[in-house]
Amino acid sequence: PGYNQDGIAEAAQPLGGDWCARLSAMAKAARCGVTVGFAERAGAAVYNAAVTYGADGALLAQYRKVQLYGAREKAIYLPGDRLCTFDLEGRRAALLICYDIEFAPHVRALAERRVEVILVPTANMLPFTHVSRLTVPSQAVNHAVSIVYANYCGTEGDLIYCGGSLIVGPDGAMLAEAGAGEVLLIADLDVGAPDPALSAQVRDYRAVE
Repeated sequence: PGYNQDGIAEAAQPLGGDWCARLSAMAKAARCGVTVGFAERAGAAVYNAAVTYGADGALLAQYRKVQLYGAREKAIYLPGDRLCTFDLEGRRAALLICYDIEFAPHVRALAERRVEVILVPTANMLPFTHVSRLTVPSQAVNHAVSIVYANYCGTEGDLIYCGGSLIVGPDGAMLAEAGAGEVLLIADLDVGAPDPALSAQVRDYRAVE
């Protein structure tokens, strides 16, 4: 139903409906995994959610956004209460949604669970261009994880979305990066041995009072 639209709660769909079957079939036919954000209806509750289907059409993960942004989101959705990890082509992966990725404790918690890549469907708007330029790469390099950050572009109502989608490696390297417009990004994620230059913060952190 979009993000900056009226009637989101009324248009929200349950997980497992016909639309899920169609999405699963599309992934299987294309032999390509897919992650999609949506408004999830669960009884009387509505969640800002995302699902990932594998290249065989199997449901791999479902996640409900933990960090709701602003008064409008909090009026429409309930927050999720748990993180989500799953196996993706032999790698440990996770889902976060938009504002979630800006919270280092969530990224750290996933890194502690040996997550290697975080998929982040996003609707980030102006003027917050620093999120893709600075925040996402710093989260990746500080926690030694790859992040795939897919942001809206263009306009929706009174919002102008930043674009700036990117794929960043665990060393902070920009593997692929978009401008403000629509584009297809493709990158290979390194599956070799761990790089000794990667951050060791997760292993070395010492809590102090």
